[in-house]
Amino acid sequence: MLFLYLVLFFVLLIYYFTKTRRALHMLQLNHYNENQRYLKWVMKHPKQAFYHLDLGGVILLLLPFVTNDILRNIILIVMIGFYLFAEYTLLLLAKTDQNKTPLVTTSRIKRLWVPLFLFFMIPVVIGFLFHDLLPWMLFLDVMFCIFCYFLVYLANIINIPAEKMVFHYYASKAKRKLSEMKNLKVIGITGSYGKTSSKNILNDILSVKYITRPSPKNYNTYYGLMITVNNYLDKFDDVLIAEMGAYARGDIKGLCNLVHPKYGILTKIGTAHLESFGSEENILKTKFELIESLPSDGVAVLNRDDEKQVSYPLQNKVKTIWIGIMNQDADLVATNIRCSGQGTWFELKLKGQKETYPFETCLLGKGNVYNILAGIALGLEFGVTIPELQMAVRKVRPVDNRLELKKLGDMYQIADAYNSNPDGAKMALEVLDMMPGTKVVVTPGMIELGKKGREANYQFGVQISEVADYVILIGEQQTLPIKEGLLESGYDPKKIHVLNDVRASYPLVLKLKGKEDIYALYENDLPDSYVE
Repeated sequence: MLFLYLVLFFVLLIYYFTKTRRALHMLQLNHYNENQRYLKWVMKHPKQAFYHLDLGGVILLLLPFVTNDILRNIILIVMIGFYLFAEYTLLLLAKTDQNKTPLVTTSRIKRLWVPLFLFFMIPVVIGFLFHDLLPWMLFLDVMFCIFCYFLVYLANIINIPAEKMVFHYYASKAKRKLSEMKNLKVIGITGSYGKTSSKNILNDILSVKYITRPSPKNYNTYYGLMITVNNYLDKFDDVLIAEMGAYARGDIKGLCNLVHPKYGILTKIGTAHLESFGSEENILKTKFELIESLPSDGVAVLNRDDEKQVSYPLQNKVKTIWIGIMNQDADLVATNIRCSGQGTWFELKLKGQKETYPFETCLLGKGNVYNILAGIALGLEFGVTIPELQMAVRKVRPVDNRLELKKLGDMYQIADAYNSNPDGAKMALEVLDMMPGTKVVVTPGMIELGKKGREANYQFGVQISEVADYVILIGEQQTLPIKEGLLESGYDPKKIHVLNDVRASYPLVLKLKGKEDIYALYENDLPDSYVE
């Protein structure tokens, strides 16, 4: 019987590891330090935290009360088979998961495995030291398997002291490195959307004359910028371009205290992450933490077309460069904008000058014109000439999955996969509307908008009805407001398709293709964890 217990413990360990790995992925997606955010996700998605497979383990919970040895052996053998089946099922799920951002086995994830492994192994050791307790220890490990998502929450709390020590070590190391680079120019970029695109555009522009170091990928948190400085920043770099993300008041200020930017770009401010910020006022104040952290000789690039930025009372006096499209009073204005499926063309007008300068780019939509204008503004500030700017803008390439036009077999895909917001979604629809042929919108809707989420998605449905020939909604429950907006706008219900998996949309889009080319806008590709 001891042998059967040992086998079952081993099989349970594999199941525990497989399921816990998925829980750690959710913790990572919900930003480690936002423990309450992770817990909220667990409570909101019980079907993903508590598997139907776990129900089989309930039989094992009766084991301590079974006195018949033969019956115990039968139960143990049955449960070994059950958990082997459960593990096989989980492995299949892991292979088919649609994860925009897969689990990254960081040092922090490795440290979290220490308490999680101990949680499971302590009952095993106690059970085999005291045989009478074996059924009860097995009972405990089964409970750990069932509630492993909460164990991850507990492990994250237990590791807080260790994480603080690691954090302070690497923060001090980064600050020391920056203090030694006296001539380094630091640029901070924040806003509700357009940050990554602006960062890449600015990098292409400034690299004409300088050795630049943009923060890689989505390294826009405190940890991300620490890694950027410690692992990527070189002593020969002239410029550090730091993308700055935020989920709460004080986040941007903390990033500024780390890298101390002299230059700041504020992209459009919307309602992204409204749920975590609590209010639009908090979003605005948080974004302006960048501008208010600049030194007195600093330079801020702001958007004259953004009423929130125009009306905000700045607390410090820095040189301000205004960009705009609609507001002709800006310092840099884009006029005569022409957009097509091949890119965008516009003329640049500088305040106080009669001459205009033509610019062309393969980037799509007016939204990217703002990002280019911001890059041009700092390019001029850094001494880049107009011809150099024109050349750099021509060479700019779209960021992966941010209004990126791709040819996939017999269809054209406009990939706009990252967390959507009302303004960004509207701009994406404007890009789709420019395309010839049949137009399709594929979306799971917008998240993290708090109480405004339902209304925002409803209006998104109304806007889609004016552009799309067909609509494919991913996730039945969360897309109900979009569907309502479509139907109440008089949209043909036969042209609305609801799927549970974004991968199933690709063959469906091809079925919808007629004689014309078909363009499919993939707006906001959520991880499966958010699809309901």
